Amino acid sequence: MPVTYSSYLKLDQLLALQQPLSRGPEHDETLFIVIHQIYELWFKELLHELDYLEGLLERQDRPRTLHTLKRVLTILKVVVAQIDVLETMTPLEFLSFRERLESGSGFQSFQFRELEFVLGLKDAAAVARYPEGSEGRRRLQRRMSRPALWDGFLRFLAARGYPVPAAALARDVTTPVTESPELHPLLTDVYRRDPEVRAVCERLVDLDEGVQEWRYRHVKMVQRTIGTRQGTGGSAGADYLVTTLNRPCFPDLWAIRTEL
Repeated sequence: MPVTYSSYLKLDQLLALQQPLSRGPEHDETLFIVIHQIYELWFKELLHELDYLEGLLERQDRPRTLHTLKRVLTILKVVVAQIDVLETMTPLEFLSFRERLESGSGFQSFQFRELEFVLGLKDAAAVARYPEGSEGRRRLQRRMSRPALWDGFLRFLAARGYPVPAAALARDVTTPVTESPELHPLLTDVYRRDPEVRAVCERLVDLDEGVQEWRYRHVKMVQRTIGTRQGTGGSAGADYLVTTLNRPCFPDLWAIRTEL
C-alpha cells in the first residue's frame, strides 16, 4: 500500500486521541485536550532538538549550534503563543468540566520535567513523584544522571582553549546548575574578545528568557482561569507556579551583565 498523507501522519490514530470525559461533552473540553496534547508534542520536539544540540557542542559545530538554538527559540514562541488560545476559555467554561480531570494535572508532565533537567534545573524530589517502574520515573532518572546543557557548553569552551576551572567541568551533574563566580572572568573575556562564542552565549540567554516568559504567561493564565484555587492533582495551583518564576537556567550569563 502506498504511503499517503493520512498513513504517514497516522491521522486515524491521532484524531481519535481527543476524548472528552464531560457529559455532552462540554464544548471547551476539546480545546483543552487539543492544546495540552500539542504541548506534549512540542515538548517532545524540544527534547529532540536539545539532545541534538548536545552533540553539536561536543563536535564544536558552532554554525549548526546557532541554527538549532534558533529553532528551539522559535518553537518556544509558538508554545507561549498557545496560551493566547487557552485564554479564550473563560473561568466558567473551564469549571464546566474541571472536576472531570480528577487527579490529572500539568504538574505531572514528565516531558516538561525532562526539559527542566536538560536546562539544569535538576530536582530529585521531582523524580520521586513518579511511581517506581513508570516511564516518567525511568526517563527522569536518565536525565538526572546526564550532564545539563550548561555542562556541554562549558566543555565547548574548554575545547576552544578557554581556561574553564576543573571544578566546573567536574561538578556533580545530578545537582542544579548554580552561579559560579569563578567563571565570570572567562565569560566576560568571551563577550569582549570572541564574537563567535558571544553569539552562542546570547542565544543561550534568549533560551533562558524564553523559558522564563513561558513560566510567567503560564502563571497569569492559571490565575486568570482558576484564581487562587488549589490546582488539580493536589498542586498549589498558581501559588506554586509563582515560586518557579525568576529561576534562570544559566545564572552566570545573567550575572556577568553588571561586570561587562
